[in-house]
Amino acid sequence: MTTDTPLSAGWRDHPRYPDPAIETLDERFDKYRIFSAAVERLYTGCRWSEGPVWFGDGRYLLWSDIPNNRILKWEEETGVVSTYRRPTDFANGHTRDRQGRLVTCEHGGRRVTRTEHDGAITILVDNWQGKPLNSPNDVVVKSDGSVWFTDPPFGILGNYEGHLAASEVPQAVYRIDGETGEVTVIADDALGPNGLCFSPDESLLYVVESRGLPNRKILAYDVTKDGRELKNKRVFIDAGPGGTPDGMRCDIDGNLWCGWGMGSAELDGVLVFAPDGAKIGRIALPERCANVCFGGLKRNRLFMAASQSLYALYVNTQGVKGG
Repeated sequence: MTTDTPLSAGWRDHPRYPDPAIETLDERFDKYRIFSAAVERLYTGCRWSEGPVWFGDGRYLLWSDIPNNRILKWEEETGVVSTYRRPTDFANGHTRDRQGRLVTCEHGGRRVTRTEHDGAITILVDNWQGKPLNSPNDVVVKSDGSVWFTDPPFGILGNYEGHLAASEVPQAVYRIDGETGEVTVIADDALGPNGLCFSPDESLLYVVESRGLPNRKILAYDVTKDGRELKNKRVFIDAGPGGTPDGMRCDIDGNLWCGWGMGSAELDGVLVFAPDGAKIGRIALPERCANVCFGGLKRNRLFMAASQSLYALYVNTQGVKGG
């Protein structure tokens, strides 16, 4: 196992309170700000950071460095960063299931896997109707144990974040039944499905449409009462020219915290949307943010995987359990 010396927190020489990197766009965001909490850079040295997932029982965070084909581990107690797993088959998004096991999307293996408590790796799915998946991207687990993931072709477009290959199945959002393991296409009408998450009551599924035209979008679907189907697709957020939503998570009030950027430096960071779709807050970062998760003892620390680095910010809310 390799380890790196912790880097000092704070990516500015002299952070101020309140941190000017945290911007209120709607007064509803004010209650989520903590006066003396600033954006901290916990680590840098990645090529493309993605898929943060919190392990409260071990007080550590895992996240992917996709081009370097590794999963990194940051320890809350010491700040030490180490290599958790390498190679990883170009792992991207992660979450935990309801038994606390790591669930991972792999570009290279074109599959979704589960890491058992003893370290063994179980393949949950690696094909659809006998043909290989594209490159599973992001994943969430519902309270009924079902695993939901997106499968765009981004990891097979070249050899940087996976292996160059032809797409053999349509892009889709899939559901793996938590009891039977049955795999079904839950949505095939999103262009470039990417980040996804449930609303706090799991009545809505949000999906980033990263190839939407003319702009990228965040879609919303109603989840049927049996939790097995989606209906009533609509545009929840139109990202506008240059807007690039990516990975996202909900807090307990139903606000959506979404990694953002790439169009211009002014967009890099995290945007926060209220349940009605209004843009209420922004966390500015010096790099594009690809994905986020909540963690810490009270689930009130937002971790942000952003390009070459990992950032964190304490906020006055909590992430949804299991998110």
